[in-house]
Amino acid sequence: MNLSMKLSSASKWAAIPALTLLSASAVFAQDSRSPVTPAMSGAILICALLIGLAIYVYIALAMQTIAEKTNTENPWLAWIPIANIILLLNIAKKPIWWIVLCLIPLVNIIIFVMIWMAVAEARGKPNWWGILMIVPVVSIEVFEVEFCDNDGKTYASVPLPGKSILVLHYEPAQIG
Repeated sequence: MNLSMKLSSASKWAAIPALTLLSASAVFAQDSRSPVTPAMSGAILICALLIGLAIYVYIALAMQTIAEKTNTENPWLAWIPIANIILLLNIAKKPIWWIVLCLIPLVNIIIFVMIWMAVAEARGKPNWWGILMIVPVVSIEVFEVEFCDNDGKTYASVPLPGKSILVLHYEPAQIG
């Protein structure tokens, strides 16, 4: 009987990091250093995986929101690894064959800047915002703050650094 027949789907996902750490411990078992080394390596691996997952969720949510605001079909494609590039091309209104250019080293940097410039234009923003995507800190720290009513009508849109954001929500009281 194999492992997949014994475990439920939730248990399988919990078992993946455990099996990864166990396989790594066999390598470290041959190490003559302290037994703390495998534990530290495992902790670093798990932290890196969690940070990577958090970044992936952030980017997927942002891309899905952009797709919804530009009325692009299938915004859920933002969650699928290669399909999110296709979604980005659809938002930017670029040909689908550009995905090949996105897979070529060094060329992909220029192509992604061009795509993000077109995405910024599709959102009604200046195209130089797309150039900011190659600057790592700026691409994460610049948010668009919109002031809108409950129906989604936008009254103002302002770019702000992440440190300046304070979330406020106003909803009128229902009388009667």
